[in-house]
Amino acid sequence: MSSPSSIIKTLAAALALAFALAIAPAAAQNNNFNPTAQSVKEDQLLNALKEGDRLSGRVSIPDPKSANLIQPAGREWRAFHQDKLPLIGGVAILGMLAALVLFYLVRGRIRVEAGMSGVTITRFAGIDRFVHWLTAGCFIVLALSGLNVSFGRMVIMPLFGPEAFASLAGYGKLAHNYLAFPFMLGLALMFLIWVKDNVPAKIDLEWIKQGGGLFSKGSHPPAKRFNAGQKVVFWIVIIGGVAMSVSGWFLLFPYLPAGGVTALQFWTTVHAVLAVLFVAAMLAHAYIGSVGMEGAFDAMGTGEVDLNWAKEHHALWVEDEKAKGRAPTAPPRAMPAE
Repeated sequence: MSSPSSIIKTLAAALALAFALAIAPAAAQNNNFNPTAQSVKEDQLLNALKEGDRLSGRVSIPDPKSANLIQPAGREWRAFHQDKLPLIGGVAILGMLAALVLFYLVRGRIRVEAGMSGVTITRFAGIDRFVHWLTAGCFIVLALSGLNVSFGRMVIMPLFGPEAFASLAGYGKLAHNYLAFPFMLGLALMFLIWVKDNVPAKIDLEWIKQGGGLFSKGSHPPAKRFNAGQKVVFWIVIIGGVAMSVSGWFLLFPYLPAGGVTALQFWTTVHAVLAVLFVAAMLAHAYIGSVGMEGAFDAMGTGEVDLNWAKEHHALWVEDEKAKGRAPTAPPRAMPAE
């Protein structure tokens, strides 16, 4: 048999256990620590997002920006590039292409009314053509590689597959990054060489009133070396190119702009919108300088243009060249237009 002392110890232990079980719920209710109340609730997260605040935590690594869990501006930036940018690009680029096709069908190719004379006059020297093709060549690669970044997943990848798209995107990124520098050099040289001939003048108003003779057959309004339309293209290239270069510079060196990731989101948006508008404008320029106007490509092709073409489109410039002794003295002979 158990001794009286062991029985007493057993009873005491049982009473102590019963007492602990009895007071445990009350103790739990009086405890100030509530895990649910101290944690972040889902409704708090949603309210913070509605108010535009970023959600941050704590990290042990040196970069404090990695503590940001959610940034509402980032969601807006992503939504813009996924939804609004394709719409802007589609309207600008496809709309321009449609307008050019319609213009060609209605107006046709702009011919030299007097026919080609067979006598040429120097329009652009070698340095002019070098600067033009340096800038234009870089722009073409930059435009194609940039459009691939924005629209390649929707257009290229479904057609050629993810592997081909990945390779194209990788090489395109390298070309985009490195050709940006000669493009900026071309812009600077272009400005220095041609700015004196692209200052707006009173005579440009008459050219604009007549639509440059583009919409009606017959005589063209007189113009000097560059007409009003070419001056508009020049300033689009210079102003747009500088804006593209500044925004692109911040993307190449992302730690330069103050404001961190928010500043980068701003500059990528600026760069993308300017790019699609720039491409649309250059499509019109390329059309007029090639298939849209007879004899126009020769200006940047060989540097020599037909004298009749020059008289029809840049009559005042031809007079200036004659005064300087740079125009041909032989009378031009009329040749039937093709």
